[in-house]
Amino acid sequence: MEFLDLNGYGWLLWKGVQLTVAVGLCSMMLAILLGLIAAWGKLARSALARRAAGVYTTVVRGVPELVTILLVYYGGPTLIQDVLTSMGMDTVINLNPFAAGVGTLGFIYGAFTTEVFRGAYLAVPKGQSEAARAVGMSTVLTFRRIVMPQMWRFALPGLGNVWMVLIKATALISVIQLPELMRNADIASRVTKKPFTFFFTASLFYLAITIISMTLQKRAEVWADRGIRRV
Repeated sequence: MEFLDLNGYGWLLWKGVQLTVAVGLCSMMLAILLGLIAAWGKLARSALARRAAGVYTTVVRGVPELVTILLVYYGGPTLIQDVLTSMGMDTVINLNPFAAGVGTLGFIYGAFTTEVFRGAYLAVPKGQSEAARAVGMSTVLTFRRIVMPQMWRFALPGLGNVWMVLIKATALISVIQLPELMRNADIASRVTKKPFTFFFTASLFYLAITIISMTLQKRAEVWADRGIRRV
């Protein structure tokens, strides 16, 4: 039990774990929403929608996550303040670290889920959509009843991989002072002068989250594949 107490800082790391999972889940939900919208844009007939979705995925995937986080949390408010000051308005803008972290990670990994959903949509046999429309289903009804359920089955492995990368990327938001696992481990290591102990413990927590996630993903894939005959 003394080992788990970690010189009185075990509770701090546990709070960090809870916040890390919360940030990860909220970011993943936002990433899925943005991914669906951008995937629709990439598959749309509108050239403007395809171009906008293409720019989003290319730019976001081409810029390091840490740079994007710093731009949003530090650069964005400063830029807005400078613009308002030039217009004669003296305003101080402070972003909420949790909202900034969730928004930035969701925005970043939305670009990756875009490609997952686009590939999943293309994997659904077109003949099924054509058959649904032939019996009188509208385009929306066809998508909701025929295409979307199968898209999720094809998308699950890719979404699981995005989640694995995202949950580890939450460590990056320690730079914006959000007390997640990595930030709290750093605080504890500085106070106790035991960096190996706390960073190693943090790595075990990340590993535990990954193992639990892999187990749940496997069960979700088995559930989604029920009734599917393997050749």
